[in-house]
Amino acid sequence: MNETRTVKDSMGELEVPANALYGAQTQRAINNFPISFQTMPEGFIRALLFIKSAAAKANRELDVLAPEAANAIEQAAKSLLEDPELMRHFPVDIFQTGSGTSSNMNVNEVLATLASEINQNAISANDHVNAGQSSNDVIPTAIHVSAALALDNALIPALKHFMDITRAKAESVKHHVKTGRTHLMDAMPVRFDQSLNTWVDQIDSHVARLLNVRKDLRTLAQGGTAVGTGVNSDPKFAELFCRYLNQQANAQFNPAKNFFTHISTQDIAVSLSSQLKAVAVSIIKIANDLRWMNSGPLAGLGEIELEALQPGSSIMPGKVNPVIPEAAVMASAQVIGNDTAITVGGQSGNFELNVCLPLIAQNLLSSITLLSNATRLLADKAIHSFKVNEEKLEEALSRNPILVTALNPIIGYLKAAEIAKMAYTSKRPIIDVAEEQTALSRAELTHLLDPKRLTGKDDNPDT
Repeated sequence: MNETRTVKDSMGELEVPANALYGAQTQRAINNFPISFQTMPEGFIRALLFIKSAAAKANRELDVLAPEAANAIEQAAKSLLEDPELMRHFPVDIFQTGSGTSSNMNVNEVLATLASEINQNAISANDHVNAGQSSNDVIPTAIHVSAALALDNALIPALKHFMDITRAKAESVKHHVKTGRTHLMDAMPVRFDQSLNTWVDQIDSHVARLLNVRKDLRTLAQGGTAVGTGVNSDPKFAELFCRYLNQQANAQFNPAKNFFTHISTQDIAVSLSSQLKAVAVSIIKIANDLRWMNSGPLAGLGEIELEALQPGSSIMPGKVNPVIPEAAVMASAQVIGNDTAITVGGQSGNFELNVCLPLIAQNLLSSITLLSNATRLLADKAIHSFKVNEEKLEEALSRNPILVTALNPIIGYLKAAEIAKMAYTSKRPIIDVAEEQTALSRAELTHLLDPKRLTGKDDNPDT
């Protein structure tokens, strides 16, 4: 038999589990929102605990809270942040009240319970833990704080790791020349390092754009309270809050210039999500390039061999599939879906408050997590470890009729097209047909049609 205790809020009494640290408003949310059975992300809850601790410190300095009460709230927050089973205290569903009030009160109630035990005097969830705050500025602040910290601690390091691994791989395979492809059809040759460094440049550009949007993420709604006017909050609160938050989070957050904008809209979150979607698009392109190059091994391109990680079929013995690129594609597809949900959520800034905040928080952090993990796996278990099939590369290059493009300035486009068609139809190397159909010597053709020369100048001065 599950034991309960009776708790009360402004709407009356109800039962909660006897050992639960939360109170009535959390229990009402549990009862009201049995929707996804998924709770808010841990990073978001941790951001809320940072916020409550910083708010207690600011309120102590402003004489809004007695030192003993503020200290107890800080200690309670610290103990939760160090709790390996943190999330058991925060059971509210993602799909809850659109302001995130249920999650804000869940944190307030848990902290109040723990702080009351520490202080040995009653600490109120509303009057003490939530002093000078509203769900309407706390939750937008938590979105910015959690997303900014996730960028700093997870995604940007993962993207930089991807670039480092890919640059190193490009250097190790730069001597290999492969058939270029446009429209999935044979085109002029390229070096492997040119293809891989294209991926590096894609990701490098994304990092620059993420760092740019991070500047906006570091501006916070805290201090605007209910609608942006700052009612019930000391005018000095926002600055003090950010000072203490920065000490805890080792970050650089600042009060928003306009609290109304940060509370009523989620434009910055939408902008970040758009950048995350762009990263996902690049990851899909890179993963698909790897899958195509790996295809075969006999009936496909077979230019590279990805690391064999697991059996590829339950019925076809010996089959090995490109599982890491496939997983990266699926993770990226989810990020694109998350962006659509965030876009719809961003439209729900009705007058003075956006009311899709929990959805936006969940999807932003989900996208950052998916991209962080997928890019590291793609770097470490696909790009770093693939092997080049040089024999396959040379076979395709020697028969590539598009090499005749190099002769255009000498013999003209129409004559070159005629030679290409003859080479393709007769399945002969382009150099043999060109030697028969032009006045160019074998030595001249060998030089002009050299695939390595056609890839352009090597950017590395040591080669």
